[in-house]
Amino acid sequence: MAEYRIEGMSVAGNRPVSGVINASTYTDAKKRAVQIAAAKKFRLKGVRQRSTYIYRVRRGSEKPIDGEQKAFTKQEVEEALKKMGLQVVYVRKKLFDFKPKPPMTDIVTFVRVSADLIRQKLPYNEVLQMMVNDITNNTLRETVRDINLELKQGKDSEQVYQKHEKIFGRFTAHMLGLASKSGNMAEIYDNTAKFLERQMQFRKDLKSALIMPAVTVVATIGALLYFILYIFPTTAQLFVQMQIELPPITAGTLALSDFIIANAWWMFLMVLIPVLLSLRFFTTEKGRFVRDKYIWKIPVVGSLLHKTNIEIFCRVFNALYTGSGENIDVIRLAADACGNKYMEHQIKTVAIPLMVEKGAGITEAFEASEVFTKTAISRFHTGAETGSVKQSAQQVADYYEKETTYKMRAAIDMIQVAIAIFIMLVLIYITVASAETAIIRPKNPMMGGMLENVLSWFG
Repeated sequence: MAEYRIEGMSVAGNRPVSGVINASTYTDAKKRAVQIAAAKKFRLKGVRQRSTYIYRVRRGSEKPIDGEQKAFTKQEVEEALKKMGLQVVYVRKKLFDFKPKPPMTDIVTFVRVSADLIRQKLPYNEVLQMMVNDITNNTLRETVRDINLELKQGKDSEQVYQKHEKIFGRFTAHMLGLASKSGNMAEIYDNTAKFLERQMQFRKDLKSALIMPAVTVVATIGALLYFILYIFPTTAQLFVQMQIELPPITAGTLALSDFIIANAWWMFLMVLIPVLLSLRFFTTEKGRFVRDKYIWKIPVVGSLLHKTNIEIFCRVFNALYTGSGENIDVIRLAADACGNKYMEHQIKTVAIPLMVEKGAGITEAFEASEVFTKTAISRFHTGAETGSVKQSAQQVADYYEKETTYKMRAAIDMIQVAIAIFIMLVLIYITVASAETAIIRPKNPMMGGMLENVLSWFG
């Protein structure tokens, strides 16, 4: 989240008013600024975004030094440099301040190593400084440096980390911000690292189960189309020109080839347009909701996705329940992190209102949401009765982690077998269709000799 400064003037016009807020976009910042101005009763003059400025300075006759500094205005940078006794050559706003998100492996390494160093009783500012020195990714290194600087200035840790949600992710930013204020910092960092490692492994397994098989199938279909549309018709058309009766497979393949060639553009558009519309729809909020609602119904993989979402929810619930005592806030954030918009919606609109407005227990509320399995509901019911909800959530998470890991491997093996069978069938079809042309014999002997000469000429 970007940082914005609100600039205004008191109603009497004798006192400037300013403040700093965080927002995702300038539009959101402007809306919040208007609301704050109305609530605090001052006249809003403007909203400035904190940007990166590049500068060149010189100390006396020494070699010029280049650097970067974040500020709300160019004048702030110039004044700060002059106070340091530096001669300012120039200060310019950085035109392209795009920061690509660091790889997940770098974020996991940062959290895991930080957890180990905190467990060794090192001061937190030293931990962050050590990480700044060792992190190789520029975006993550600059982010950690900014966090360390702002924490040294006494800023609230939750607000500091929430500013960097786009870098760490919403859940990770919240957890790390909460850890700095808790009494079990090492445990929260450790739980966060476990969550990120599990999430990264799940994505890797999902790619193995879906993406690579999909690429293989597409490549096989492409090879089949190349055979049907280009290679096969070259030979089969000779038989048609010689008025030779074609065997069924050859005739069917040639008819299919002619049909596809005659309607290629229509078929291409019939495939491309729905795909583009679907991709566009699934990037919207409603599209992600619909996708996540029905993705659990996909054979084999859908059940694994469902249980993985529950596992993540329970793991986050367990981790946050350790650091804070607010049940509703814990459930809400765990729903945010579960990775499924439909599950998140059901928990927030069904389970939480039941608990807040009607005083329902956690088991009753979760069961009413219709997104938890019977196993999960049973464990939460036992935990609610024995006062060990936290332990029950951990048990559900561990159980589903082991189950989904085993079944994901089995699913990958089954998908690979299915693809192997599909490729085998395609190869059998191509082999049979090609071999069938070799047994074609014309009724006229003279035509047969001509055909043999033509075929020998094709090689």
